[in-house]
Amino acid sequence: MRPSRRRLALAIGGAVTALLLAGCGPLGYYAQSVGGHLAILHAARPVPEVLQDATLSEGLRRKLTLAQHIRRYASDRLALPDNRSYTAYADLHRAAAVWNVVAAPAYSLQLKTWCYPVAGCVGYRGYYDEAEAQAGGARQRAEGLEAAVYPVPAYSTLGWLNWLGGDPLLSTFIGYPDGELARIVFHELAHQRFYVSGDTVFNESYATAVERLGSAQWLRDEADEPAREAYARFDQRRRQMQALMLATREALARAYGSPAAKAGDWAQVEAMKQSAMREFRERYAQLRAGWPADGRQGAYDAWVARANNATFGAQAAYDQLVPQFEQLFARCNGDWARFHAEVERIGRLPTHEARVAALASAPAP
Repeated sequence: MRPSRRRLALAIGGAVTALLLAGCGPLGYYAQSVGGHLAILHAARPVPEVLQDATLSEGLRRKLTLAQHIRRYASDRLALPDNRSYTAYADLHRAAAVWNVVAAPAYSLQLKTWCYPVAGCVGYRGYYDEAEAQAGGARQRAEGLEAAVYPVPAYSTLGWLNWLGGDPLLSTFIGYPDGELARIVFHELAHQRFYVSGDTVFNESYATAVERLGSAQWLRDEADEPAREAYARFDQRRRQMQALMLATREALARAYGSPAAKAGDWAQVEAMKQSAMREFRERYAQLRAGWPADGRQGAYDAWVARANNATFGAQAAYDQLVPQFEQLFARCNGDWARFHAEVERIGRLPTHEARVAALASAPAP
């Protein structure tokens, strides 16, 4: 592509991304969405070109080569989109692709939502600059909400920018251990495979199921024993944390739906809330003490430190329906094409409630 055409394509791509991600927000937010994604597109280089760089570290060379094998596996074996996404690489020179802001009331796990033209209404707002995200979180707190800001290593443009090269591999996750690199690619490609506007729980639970099932299959088929062992340690910690998070969400939900809450006795509700949060942190400390000292036992420390209604509400979207999707996959006898087709059929139902009911009762197609 000649430089002038590339600049034009990047500008158009940035504008499209703004429509996808920024929606009808304030002009400043719209502008940072355009500029942020435009910078990522500008930094992206085709992986074969990057691999020709004689100064490239051997570690990055190996990861980029592995990522191309993972990318091909996703399409060949998991029936995920076969397009240009994850065939280029961008070094962002920062810790995250974006920083998300989430917010919820003091006595509710229901997230505040922001609405966008294509993505629909979602329970987060993303920023390419951490300081802007922190300012966004401060604005939510000023409105009386609990808020949190957290780093996001990757995001999906839902396949809308594949004509421009798609979503690139990023420095924010390329260094992940092999199994985790595979799962993040599978997760983001699942969003390109199918997406329901405005239903975050359905979308994220589906993508999380794809990442878990796909990673397990990839590890069996392609990974060496050290990679399988490293992923097993990661997965054990993740499952333990998810169980603890679920138990805490249930305790908080009981407090917020209690007779005391209905009577407006907020002092008692606050006491129940603090008890649930105290138990959460105590149980986390016990879990952490039992994890292997492999340099990653503190991976959840930051999440626990900022844990509040907003973070628990956001986490629920990623795992709430995962068991149902995994059961559907089993009913499809592990046939990925049949599984995705059934997810699409259910996803076209008119409401979230209808989708959840159909997901629980869907027969094998």
